[in-house]
Amino acid sequence: MSNPLIRLFRSKIYAALTLLVVLMLVGIAGFMVISNYSWIDALYMTVITMTTVGFGEVEPLDEQAKIFTIFLILASVVIVGYAISIITEYILSKNDIEEIKQKKMQKQIDGFNNHVIICGYGRNGKQAARKLTAHNKSFVVIEKNKEVEERLRADDVPYVIGNANEDETLLLAGVDRASSFISALPNDADNLFVVLSARQINNKINIISRASQESSYKKLKFAGANNVILPDMIGGDHMASLVVVPGLMEFIDNLSIVGESNINIEEVAVEKLYNSRKARTIKDLDLRKRTGCTIIGYKSSNGEYTVNPEPEMVLEVNSKIIVLGRPEQIEELNTAFDIEIENG
Repeated sequence: MSNPLIRLFRSKIYAALTLLVVLMLVGIAGFMVISNYSWIDALYMTVITMTTVGFGEVEPLDEQAKIFTIFLILASVVIVGYAISIITEYILSKNDIEEIKQKKMQKQIDGFNNHVIICGYGRNGKQAARKLTAHNKSFVVIEKNKEVEERLRADDVPYVIGNANEDETLLLAGVDRASSFISALPNDADNLFVVLSARQINNKINIISRASQESSYKKLKFAGANNVILPDMIGGDHMASLVVVPGLMEFIDNLSIVGESNINIEEVAVEKLYNSRKARTIKDLDLRKRTGCTIIGYKSSNGEYTVNPEPEMVLEVNSKIIVLGRPEQIEELNTAFDIEIENG
């Protein structure tokens, strides 16, 4: 929706342009009637009168034509001056409003902490933004292509316009405070440089980079990327899996990994489940009975995964569980344990 002030100025511009057109039509009609000019001569006389350029008359004017021309000049000065002032004010105000919006957005970005930065708003970047929005994660997009700005505004996405190769742009996006960085640029060399820059500024940030060539995988890992994704390879593997195990892939496609807004698989930190110093087991949590969610995976504090863990498995500090459930069950899980943590 456009700004009310912009709409007001636009309505004034339309009114000024209407007055100019009416004045021109009156001038043409007046010269044709009073001085018997052809419509071309009448148009010429009207234009040079309204613009006050000082060219000579097509034919000498009689007294009636002179009086008409005087009133036409006076009306033109008022209406043309009004139109110029409105258009100038509109342009200046539009620039001011855009500047205010940009400052407001930057202030919002400055307030982010442990957020995600997406570098590049192409196909992969937009898909990542959609997924983060579904999971209510704060994120900022860095995009150097000014033409993409309108699309970012339409999607209501916080963004920084600039070159991600420059440290100043990364700092504007809050790379020093961010928890994760997604480099989704189409060029592997650009991704490599951006990964190096981000890792230099924040050595604790989790970096995920896109790669087009398999040969870039090791280079990006060496540069500091925690994970490197090859979209073409993943796409080919997914298509082959639809041939080998179509039923399984159809099921996976309905999980939040591929879905857009219905979250039915989530990774939960153990610290969010209870605040007791005494370690608990999966059985002690009793998630299935309390929320309907099922624990399908466990990630230990050193990063090792266990699929379908046993009920007697002890939940270590800094470990995580992967739960599966319907969206309403996931919501119930988050709500129930948030309340328990608050109440101690």
